[in-house]
Amino acid sequence: MCASPKLTTSETDQIGYLNFSREEWSKLRAYTPLPLTESDLATLRGINEQISLEEVADIYLPLSRLLNLYVSAVQAMNKATDTFLGHLPARIPYVIGIAGSVAVGKSTIARVLQALLSRWPDHPKVDLITTDGFLLSTKVLQKRGLMKRKGFPESYDRLALLRFLAQIKRGQAEVSAPVYSHLIYDILQGEAKVVNQPDILIVEGLNVLQSGSTRKTSKHPMMFVSDFFDFSIYIDAEEELIESWYLSRFLKLRETVFTNPDSYFNRYTALSSEEAVAQAKSIWREINGPNLRENIMPTRERARLVLRKGTDHRVEEIRLRSM
Repeated sequence: MCASPKLTTSETDQIGYLNFSREEWSKLRAYTPLPLTESDLATLRGINEQISLEEVADIYLPLSRLLNLYVSAVQAMNKATDTFLGHLPARIPYVIGIAGSVAVGKSTIARVLQALLSRWPDHPKVDLITTDGFLLSTKVLQKRGLMKRKGFPESYDRLALLRFLAQIKRGQAEVSAPVYSHLIYDILQGEAKVVNQPDILIVEGLNVLQSGSTRKTSKHPMMFVSDFFDFSIYIDAEEELIESWYLSRFLKLRETVFTNPDSYFNRYTALSSEEAVAQAKSIWREINGPNLRENIMPTRERARLVLRKGTDHRVEEIRLRSM
């Protein structure tokens, strides 16, 4: 009797996925027209992002076509269920989660997808929230000694985020989410973003695909943020590349946003160029790098779609879960 062959980690990572080169994926755009212009794209780019119209056409336009098909199928299924039960049609948003490291380009991709998906006639209302709004306040983080763990799972109000998504998935109107300011590096007290029954809701954040071992051991199964997603995307790249993007973004912010006297990071403008680079590397080494390796990267294989970037934020490989 022959022993079963052992699979390597890279082989197990590939199980259940369809793999596409950039060229193969771009052909799946079919005849979908590109609805964005260069001026549109300029308003969607993040700081230090190099995304081009070619990138949008080759990568994100085919993705919007796939998501349009998925959304239409789910809408039809929900309508069939309502008809069977004799209910009035419920407006339940299709929820898309986008995960990945700091500086990998999640926010820009989320905004581009929001713009593209809102152009499809079957789902013109597309909202976007980031999980930054569900970070604990600076006061609470300081009290708990978690300021250097900001962005790690324990720095979020997980229950508030779960309640928000549960209300969204119940079709509740006017669900409120807290608002976060990257300028002051804290929650804006008294402000809220109201989400009112969109056709699609995009949820972007570092740890949105995270699960845990408690599901197996607890007598009462836990809910996770990803349980509310209809589709999930992980933005992937080599850590060395992401670190270099983070350093470039940090230096760019030092010349722009950090110069605002109200900026939490205004003190960094007094550093020399060498000191600024050293500070950015220290933040990566102590916070962003460990969070990527310990909490974010392990969630990659839970995503329905993995977009792997190379240099210049150019997507080079696409993996779509087939089961």
